[in-house]
Amino acid sequence: MFLENTVNHKEQFGWIEVICGSMFSGKTEELIRRLRRAQFAKQKVEIFKPIVDTRYHEEMVVSHDANEIRSTPVPAAANIRILADGCDVVAIDEAQFFDDEIITVCNDLANKGVRVIVAGLDMDFKGNPFGPMPALMATAEYVTKVHAICTRTGNLANYSYRKSNSDKLVFLGETDEYEPLSRAAYYKANLKEKLSQMDVDAEEIAQKKKNNNV
Repeated sequence: MFLENTVNHKEQFGWIEVICGSMFSGKTEELIRRLRRAQFAKQKVEIFKPIVDTRYHEEMVVSHDANEIRSTPVPAAANIRILADGCDVVAIDEAQFFDDEIITVCNDLANKGVRVIVAGLDMDFKGNPFGPMPALMATAEYVTKVHAICTRTGNLANYSYRKSNSDKLVFLGETDEYEPLSRAAYYKANLKEKLSQMDVDAEEIAQKKKNNNV
């Protein structure tokens, strides 16, 4: 459980909080909840998101359950360092889409006394660590891993299974393109996909042989 009162506020240092998990796990919802509490406490808050994320709104950060908060879209992590001047709390959504400089930016802000809250996917659709998220999790004081519910088993889901055929690493989408799966369901889905591709390849080879014999 994340505790907001465990840091020695006499020290002139902030800290980093990372909220991670699969798609549909409530990362952005938790991010917004923490920011609302900071705003209620009259703290100066600023939230940033990558400019490529325009799924719901160009400027608002919006969770899957339609909670929203105004943000500043930025093209690169370096912009955050400039725009965050004078803030008590800096939040960053969809951090996996930023360049690796986001790691240095977050640590620099924390060293200057800023509370930094970062939300992002910890794994990509292939099940690999996503972008700068591993390094952010390693250097953060607090890491909260949230889970979705597997659409096939009803168990906790920590994988984002891509249903479309796109191989692009950055591919924005919702329930039409992605599905939260448990480890077992993710493994079975990938195995089924590989077997299906093998059947397609076998058919193509057979068709080529047939055409060559004609």
